[in-house]
Amino acid sequence: MILLGYDIGSSSVKASLVDAHSGACLASAFAPGQEAPILALRSGWAEQDPRNWWRYLREATARVLEEAGHPAGIAAIGISYQMHGLVCVDRGLEPLRPAIIWCDSRAVSYGQKAFEAIGAERCLSRVLNSPGNFTAAKLAWVRENEPEVYRRTHRVLLPGDWVAARMTGEARTTVSGLSEGILWDFSAKAPSQDVLSALDLDPALLPPLVPTFGEQGRLLPAVAAELGLPAGIPVTYRAGDQPNNALSLNVLRPGEVAATAGTSGVVYGVSGRVAYDPQSRVNTFAHVNYTPDDPRLGILLCINGAGILNAWMRRNVAPAGLDYAALNDLAAQVPAGSDGVCILPFGNGAERMLGNRQAGCSIHGVDFNRHDRRHLLRAAQEGIAFSFRYGMDIMAEMGMQVGRIHAGRANLFLSPLFRQTLADVTGATIELFDTDGAAGAARGAGIGAGIYSSSQEAFATLRRLDEIVPGDSETAGEAYQNWLQYL
Repeated sequence: MILLGYDIGSSSVKASLVDAHSGACLASAFAPGQEAPILALRSGWAEQDPRNWWRYLREATARVLEEAGHPAGIAAIGISYQMHGLVCVDRGLEPLRPAIIWCDSRAVSYGQKAFEAIGAERCLSRVLNSPGNFTAAKLAWVRENEPEVYRRTHRVLLPGDWVAARMTGEARTTVSGLSEGILWDFSAKAPSQDVLSALDLDPALLPPLVPTFGEQGRLLPAVAAELGLPAGIPVTYRAGDQPNNALSLNVLRPGEVAATAGTSGVVYGVSGRVAYDPQSRVNTFAHVNYTPDDPRLGILLCINGAGILNAWMRRNVAPAGLDYAALNDLAAQVPAGSDGVCILPFGNGAERMLGNRQAGCSIHGVDFNRHDRRHLLRAAQEGIAFSFRYGMDIMAEMGMQVGRIHAGRANLFLSPLFRQTLADVTGATIELFDTDGAAGAARGAGIGAGIYSSSQEAFATLRRLDEIVPGDSETAGEAYQNWLQYL
């Protein structure tokens, strides 16, 4: 029995075929071959045509089926997707304008006005976040600036909702999806009338709810022919990319934490109680296994300047032609603490965990007679790890104590130096697993289809690749305190 998972990202669409019994990934493919374009008509804008997501999905499907030898018996489909996007569709489920995606910042003022209108205490206690620049605020921007598009809009969908609607012909969403758009009231356990009213949005635009796990529609015959798949395969799971990444790493229970460290860094912890940060430095969403009677909430910390700093160092500081493995070896020649050199990694825009401050990237403590490029390379990775610790301290204020971090062996987690620094400075054991978003979505589909009796069964075959335990936490703690003085 085979499961098909998709990961709809802003840079590519990935497809994976997973054997439900063994958990082995039979094949994976992605499209396009180069990073997908993002349209920015104005500074701070970011849009993509949803039809391109579908084109990439079709190409990735063809490649993964060919790689696997066109296997029979695909039992279910799962979808992971880039969070916080806005897709406005007409009654035929056709997009009325390009999607306004996660990194578009045009709607900040709309979210702030709604936050003030609702009142900080009421808003945070009920939707757990400021409306900020999330999906609801983006829709308010469309209502005011593109009234004809708003008038013609039949449903408002997240990127994964639109892909599922394209497959099944049914526009649906989930509680987790509404919460990531800041449209779910955790007190009323219903769509937020406060947010809808403050932003003057029509509640009829919200699609009906389906469970995150469970049948959400079946593949239409015409669409199945287009994809080279049998008609009638059920879509049984959908989730945003960060909740899905946590699922992929079997992070489902209170106290468990998932982390990623690509261009940006994310720490995503699961809480068993309704909680929020009074300063909105981290965000709280319904996790994939949330139910109103048994809340499972994902506390999400995002660090914009993470792996992008390491990549900048490779391009501009490391010797020409040095690959990342050699860069890590060079940085490791310097002792922990980088002999006093500190780097703040916040050079990729405003950092929410710093109160939306534009802190920038800065280098401190350089002695021209003692330090060289090795110190800069190590200080960059340490600075990224220290920013993770800073954010995790905020999460600790909300009652989230981190003892273990689950991560995929990818991006900065390929660096032994970064992994050990993160373990040392947080005191957490890091476990690395062989998985990714598309494979996780496939396992999620298996849960939703009832192929697995539980999440424990679904992830019984998840392969752990490595474990990193804290070592010299005293030295790391001293280096972290030195770093903090420049923040």
